[in-house]
Amino acid sequence: MDSLTQIALGSAVGVAVMGRRTAVWKAALWGAVAGTLPDLDTFVDHGNAILNMTRHRAESHSLFYLTLAAPVLAWLAARLHGEAALFKRWWLALWLALVTHPLLDVMTVYGTQLLFPFSDYPFGVGSIFIIDPLYTVPLIAGVAWALRPHSVGGLRWNAAGLALSTLYLAWSVLAQQQAAQAARASLEARGVATSGLLVTPAPFNTLLWRLVATTPTQYFEGHYSLLDGSRRIDWTAHERGAALIAQHGSAPSVARIAAFSHGFYRMSSADGRLFVTDLRMGLEPAYTFNFNLGTPAELAAGTRAPTLDSQRPDLSTALPWLWQRMWGKSPPPA
Repeated sequence: MDSLTQIALGSAVGVAVMGRRTAVWKAALWGAVAGTLPDLDTFVDHGNAILNMTRHRAESHSLFYLTLAAPVLAWLAARLHGEAALFKRWWLALWLALVTHPLLDVMTVYGTQLLFPFSDYPFGVGSIFIIDPLYTVPLIAGVAWALRPHSVGGLRWNAAGLALSTLYLAWSVLAQQQAAQAARASLEARGVATSGLLVTPAPFNTLLWRLVATTPTQYFEGHYSLLDGSRRIDWTAHERGAALIAQHGSAPSVARIAAFSHGFYRMSSADGRLFVTDLRMGLEPAYTFNFNLGTPAELAAGTRAPTLDSQRPDLSTALPWLWQRMWGKSPPPA
C-alpha cells in the first residue's frame, strides 16, 4: 500500500495497543515509524530494474526479520521516553505495527515475500488497489481524533477506525470472489480455456474489477463492475509473444518476471529490442512494469542490464472512463 496508508495503520495499531499507558502522541509516532520502516528498501539498488522490482518487499517485509527487529525498536522507544517498565508493551505494539505492514501489502497484487529467507514466494491476494481512500480515511480519522487534546472517547474512535478498515478488507475479498465468478462464467460461455485468471480492483475502488485471463499464446482483458446489470463481459484478446517466450523464457530476467508475476506476463519486440511486461499492474496498453531487455544477443549474453520503460496511461481519458465504468455504464473504450 502507499506510504500514507502504512503510516496511518502503524499509528492506529500503536495507539490501540499502548492505550493510555503512554502519551497518545508517542504511540502514534512510534507506530508511524514502524509502519513505514519496511518500505525504506525502495532506496536499495539491487543492480538493475528487474531485480529492484522483484527484491522489493523481500527482506524488509519478512515476518522473520521484522520479528527480530521489534524488540530493538521497542528498547529504543522505551529508553528514549524513560519507560523501561513498559518495554514489553512497546515490544508488542511495535511488533504489530511492523508486521501489519507486509500483511496489508499482501492484500495488493504486487507480491510480498512474507516467508523470506525461507521462501521467496511472492504472496498477493490482489483484492485492494495500492491506494484506496475507503481503507485509509477511517484510519486517519481515528488516529486524528485520538490525538486531539482532552479527546473524549479518542481511543474508541481509533479502534473504530481500525475495525472499519479491516471490515473493508474483508469486503474487498468477497467482492473479488464475486467478480471472479462472473469472469469464469463469461470465459466458459466463450469456450476459452485459460491457464490463469487475475482479478484485481481498478484504481481507488472495489466496485470495478480488471480481469486478465491467460492462455499459452494469448491474454484476454476485461472489466466487470459489481453494479453491472448483467454478467456479460467484453474481452479483448492480445498476443503474449509465445514464440519469444519459447526462445528466451529461460533467460534469468524473463524467468524472474515469469515467477514473480505468477505467469501473468508477455514478451514483445520493437526496433530490434525485446521487452517483458508484467500484466498485473496497469491496463491495456499501458503497464507500470515494462522492461527493456535489449537485443536478443544482449539478452543471451547478459551484457545489458534491463531498464524500466513504464507506459503511462492518458489520465484525462482513462479516469473518466474508469469512473463511468465503475457505476455500471458502458462508455466507449478510452
